Amino acid sequence: MPTETIHVNGVRCERCVMRLGAALEGHDGLEAANANLMGQVTLTWDDERTSREALLDAMARAGFPRLEVV
Repeated sequence: MPTETIHVNGVRCERCVMRLGAALEGHDGLEAANANLMGQVTLTWDDERTSREALLDAMARAGFPRLEVV
């Protein structure tokens, strides 16, 4: 199962972390998610049931788009 830490925009407080968790809760194939106040989200997922892109889309729809590395 792949695991990746992704930096997202929009995490500013504990409530944001909870909102992000709620956006990912119940996502089929997501095995684990952990977010912190620095906007780092560590995800572990089952490649046969979901994809990295689907998880990124779910976070972006909730207002937490991925920060692009420049």
